[in-house]
Amino acid sequence: MTYCEPARTTTRRIRIRRTRVAGLLVVVGAIAGLGYQLLASSSSTATSTTDVLRIEHRGGLREAPSTVWPAYGQAAFVQTGRSQVQAGPNQHAAPIASVAKVMTAYLVLRDHPLGAGQDGPTITLTDADVAETDDRRGQQESVVSIAAGEQLTERQALQALLLPSANNIAAVLARWDAGSADRFVARMNGTARSLGMTHTRYTDPSGYDDATVSTAADQMRIVDRAMRLPVFASIVATPSATLPVAGTVHNTNTLLGHDGFVGVKTGSTAAAGGCFAFRAISRIDGKRTTITGVVLGQPGLGAAFATAAAMVDRITGRRAVPASPQPTPASGAPPGW
Repeated sequence: MTYCEPARTTTRRIRIRRTRVAGLLVVVGAIAGLGYQLLASSSSTATSTTDVLRIEHRGGLREAPSTVWPAYGQAAFVQTGRSQVQAGPNQHAAPIASVAKVMTAYLVLRDHPLGAGQDGPTITLTDADVAETDDRRGQQESVVSIAAGEQLTERQALQALLLPSANNIAAVLARWDAGSADRFVARMNGTARSLGMTHTRYTDPSGYDDATVSTAADQMRIVDRAMRLPVFASIVATPSATLPVAGTVHNTNTLLGHDGFVGVKTGSTAAAGGCFAFRAISRIDGKRTTITGVVLGQPGLGAAFATAAAMVDRITGRRAVPASPQPTPASGAPPGW
């Protein structure tokens, strides 16, 4: 018995050491696991707070907090005094619906400038224009009523294009300006290239064609250019207008006049979702600032309005608007809005 006692003691000591080593390994493993989790959490937090798309602008990059960007679709904006467009994630060429009419109006005004108070030359509508309008109405496109022999001034035609978003008048203006819709579309694409809109392709002057695609960042370029034209800015800030045959037409932008919104253009089709190019005038730190933005691919036009309002609130630091403050056309709004 006395001979075996040292062996039991040695065995007990070995077991104690093994237990201590195993415990130490558990502790080390736990610390390592905790460190990994902290690192992963830190990395995840860093990603979420800087989740932005970096857009090229003369070789430079701009970033905006991820909280500015919508959960769906894509968006971009620019502020007063800042030359660089800030754009959110998910920028890709997508249908833009009637936001395409910004380019149409821009080209018409560039070719046929209007001064303050000027109405411009008249456009006489034909039987062919009426027949085309009937076809478009049959496809449930957004149109205004016209009559053969009706005369619209350039200003009235632009009002019909930009307020009720008339697809038939987009075609009329394209033919009037360039001689044919095809030639006008070629000029739209040429202008897009000259403005660096590298992810944009126009196939029609109204945006009804789903093959007319762009990105929010690209559309920011033409929206900003168009808003530099006083006549364009004046028309898109108008709640309604009166046309010879259609009578009173209303602006589809129901945010107009609320919370500083002064334009610009709506768009809505099944393929494009809700789209909205906007401008709002607000204050940041007591200073007047202009925010121009574009949102694409929202789940309906009402959602596009709510997204734009929320973006402006986040940029300016105002309290966020949880929903669109005004009744808005549902997702079943006429195609081409």
